[in-house]
Amino acid sequence: MVYLLFAISAVVTIIVAVRLSTYADVISHKTAFGGMLIGAVLLAMATSLPEVTTSVTAVLINNPDLAVGNLLGSNLFNLLIIAGFDLYFRRRQGFLQATRPQIYTAILALYLTLAVFIFLLIKFPYSVWGVGWDTLFLISVYGAGMAMISRVKKEDGGEKKLPHLQRSPMSVPGGGEKRQESVKDPSREIPVRRAWIGFIVASMIILVAGSVLTMTGDRIAVLTGLGSTFVGSFLIAASTSLPESVSVYMAFQLRNYQLAIGSILSSNLFNILILGGTDVFFRAGPILYAADAAHRITAMSGIVLLGLVLYALGRRRSRPLFYPVPSIVLVLLYFVYSYFIFLTSSKPQ
Repeated sequence: MVYLLFAISAVVTIIVAVRLSTYADVISHKTAFGGMLIGAVLLAMATSLPEVTTSVTAVLINNPDLAVGNLLGSNLFNLLIIAGFDLYFRRRQGFLQATRPQIYTAILALYLTLAVFIFLLIKFPYSVWGVGWDTLFLISVYGAGMAMISRVKKEDGGEKKLPHLQRSPMSVPGGGEKRQESVKDPSREIPVRRAWIGFIVASMIILVAGSVLTMTGDRIAVLTGLGSTFVGSFLIAASTSLPESVSVYMAFQLRNYQLAIGSILSSNLFNILILGGTDVFFRAGPILYAADAAHRITAMSGIVLLGLVLYALGRRRSRPLFYPVPSIVLVLLYFVYSYFIFLTSSKPQ
């Protein structure tokens, strides 16, 4: 029964999270606030609400490993998503459409993941009102980094491609220009009032489904002996990250590579922020101090995979034969690291 509940809650989370993103997108385009406020807040909330719900529920049932594993594992799975679709659409060489803010976002994500690894390695026991110094540092750096990236976007006048990567978004390597396809987006026909109601209802469903997903995942860790670290880093992380795969696929289909790349990198950054926020609800001390040592492998994996993504985004033009190499290596390393996480995951008592 617990496996059936886990599967049902995972499917509900995926379907409702996709609708949640659609409603948030409609609100951001049809309200007076535009993309600056509503888009930034609601879209980030929409794509990350499953991670928020599952992680907060995990600490409330006193399972910090499930919470940390979910967030770090989601970051790994997000990178698998972007690499997988980059391979599928490899002829378009979407990574070469990177912008300067996206490069900085990848660097910030890499720095914060490195900081998480160091905190998991050294284990700081110090806290302020129960919130660890380490997570306060992560939140502070996140805020400073996002302020810098916003300033860079303003200086560039938006999403400006790197000078050595300038070319038309419709250009196809080795084969002239391709005419832009007319794609009708049915979400634009949704009224704002319906979008607001749908967003609120979908959020409530996500809260319930995410809580069930976490509690059944916690039970599966006990029944199977897989351990909370592996269940959080792999099973729950994959379930809560699948909605991102839908939005990234649609962005690649529409040849909006900046949206695809930016949404994944921003989601990874926001997950680090959630990790810091989750510490507020964990009353047994700093959450990273209480986390299992096996999470170091997940964090180190994130550093390596982010390094590959950063290389793929920042490199100069690549020959079609060699272009997919970083993504191929990333996909292979993801499964290798998942196996190591499985081997080192703590077994429940």
